[in-house]
Amino acid sequence: MLKKILAIGVIVLSFSFAALAQEFENASRSTVGYISSSGTVENASRSTIGYINDNGTVENASRSTIGYIRSDGMVENASRSTIGYIRDSGEIENASRSTIGYIRSDGAVENSSRSTIGYARGVNARHAAAFFFFFFNAGK
Repeated sequence: MLKKILAIGVIVLSFSFAALAQEFENASRSTVGYISSSGTVENASRSTIGYINDNGTVENASRSTIGYIRSDGMVENASRSTIGYIRDSGEIENASRSTIGYIRSDGAVENSSRSTIGYARGVNARHAAAFFFFFFNAGK
């Protein structure tokens, strides 16, 4: 599922702590979402789809916990099973440690084939990747 999320022309969401909502774009430069300074994640229509809390807990729009982003970059689902890793280098790995994508320092997001699939300029790689794991194309 994680590989599919990155391979489908996903976007990047940045989770910066700027005063205004941060915008995320897909490879075609269409807006696909936002995150506010409070951690509220919105889709392109500005409907709330979830929350990223300062402690790393990720919640859906109903405030149910759907996962965790640990300080060491490990990504866990709600049951605390490891589903992936977000490296400081911007490399995104699945639970088997296979590379499934990259978040470059210039904000471009790439799939495992190094094709650009989105943009999140000036974004913390861990926060941007959280969107891949939990919000964009979730359940597909």
